[in-house]
Amino acid sequence: MHRHLLEHLPPAPATILDVGGGAGHQSFPLAQLGYDVTVLDSSPAMLEAARKRLPDGVQVAFVEADGERAAEAVGGRRFDAVLCHGVLGYLDQPDAMVEQLCRCAAPGGLVSIMTGNANAMAVRPAMQRRWTDALAAFDSRREVGVLGVPGRADTVDELSELLRRDGVEPVRWYGVWLFVDWLEFGGTELDPGDADQLAATAEVELEASRRDPYRGLSRVFHLLGRKT
Repeated sequence: MHRHLLEHLPPAPATILDVGGGAGHQSFPLAQLGYDVTVLDSSPAMLEAARKRLPDGVQVAFVEADGERAAEAVGGRRFDAVLCHGVLGYLDQPDAMVEQLCRCAAPGGLVSIMTGNANAMAVRPAMQRRWTDALAAFDSRREVGVLGVPGRADTVDELSELLRRDGVEPVRWYGVWLFVDWLEFGGTELDPGDADQLAATAEVELEASRRDPYRGLSRVFHLLGRKT
């Protein structure tokens, strides 16, 4: 996802709002590259964790607020890019949050959404040999995710329509987590300490994220649009 973003973001020090940014895993690397980052999250505990893991010498602003009131929380400020990764799946409906993301984007600004892929719901239970769950997943939008928390999935087409409704034109979408998921769900353990293997894995995942039919089978998708 970091590589995807760098293909579309304007140069640093462009402004970035990370809505539901949690501990800053996606936005801190951008801050280290010189971007002007604001992390907005409704959880004081997550924001405190983010402050503790902020690298030395890196400046990031923190805002405690509900993402569905993001525009008000940032005082009407508009950003060159608005990120919302791994958040929509915990909401009953995505409409209100997407509207806020689009409102917070400046003209020409980027909106980046990562969320569960409703068209691949059966993959995880099937790889775990939970056949009854896999059969039910073909017609379901909801599941208990890998963190043990109930979640909901969306489709690229549906979120693209919401973006267009709020003045953002979709420009590209990618798959995220394909072969790595299949290996782990199948019982294969990857060694995070093997740098060469990690780099090779990342390159394969990046290539799969850009290509059909692979990207459509990924557990989540990454959709980017630009404010018109």
